[in-house]
Amino acid sequence: MNRALIVIDVQESFLHMPDWEFASRPDIVAQVGRLVGAARGRGDEVVWILGSRPGAGTVFDPALGHVQLMEGLVPLESEPVFTKTAHNAFTTTGLQQYLTVRGIRRLTVCGIRTEQCCETTTRIASDLGFDVDFAVDATVTTPIPHRDASPRLPFSRLMDDPRTLRVEEIIARTEYVLAGRFATIRTVDQLTQL
Repeated sequence: MNRALIVIDVQESFLHMPDWEFASRPDIVAQVGRLVGAARGRGDEVVWILGSRPGAGTVFDPALGHVQLMEGLVPLESEPVFTKTAHNAFTTTGLQQYLTVRGIRRLTVCGIRTEQCCETTTRIASDLGFDVDFAVDATVTTPIPHRDASPRLPFSRLMDDPRTLRVEEIIARTEYVLAGRFATIRTVDQLTQL
């Protein structure tokens, strides 16, 4: 076993955000579940990451109770759960040491958000010398409003703004910037057949 599946931020927090209704993959739990089942079946490590912002008063503040895996995802007792306070899964956790001690050199990255925590983790993992498979259809993103959009507008109104970056554009951009540089882009179907 020299592979690990890294499941990033598939947590209840996102279900309480106003943009979740526009999420690219509301079936993320099923997609991640397929990857988890395949990884466990091969004897690969499964590592769970939760994003947390203690004291922030947002859905990422653990005091509000949303910093927990989405319903349907349950780590085995032997599977570590790391809590991060940075965008990537390495900087504020012991993930690198955990993987290195176990001789793991190949990672599969999945989770929430495609272009943010998943992409950032992938780039850093590559820089640290890991080979990375990016499970593109087991990641989720939501539209990104233009930098000049009013933060007071409801998200549904932001969707009417032609400057709002659509999920398809975000996912395509992530594929372009990662492929051949930081990761191999793969689908869940491809990864479950390895």
